[in-house]
Amino acid sequence: MAAQTNTNKIGARKYFKSVKSELKKVSWPNRKELQSYTIVVLVACGLASLGIWLADSVFGQVIQLLAR
Repeated sequence: MAAQTNTNKIGARKYFKSVKSELKKVSWPNRKELQSYTIVVLVACGLASLGIWLADSVFGQVIQLLAR
């Protein structure tokens, strides 16, 4: 049982070491890019919400007309 635990520790150590080395390769956005990306995401979410609300309102009115 002790050999299995030791193997898991070595495997976990190797895994986190490789994760650390991969994260060093990542091209992180600077502050200005991050702000512009955030604005794009918020605008896209707002437009999607508006579209869903509009479609829901139209379908709701159509169903009310059909139910009469």
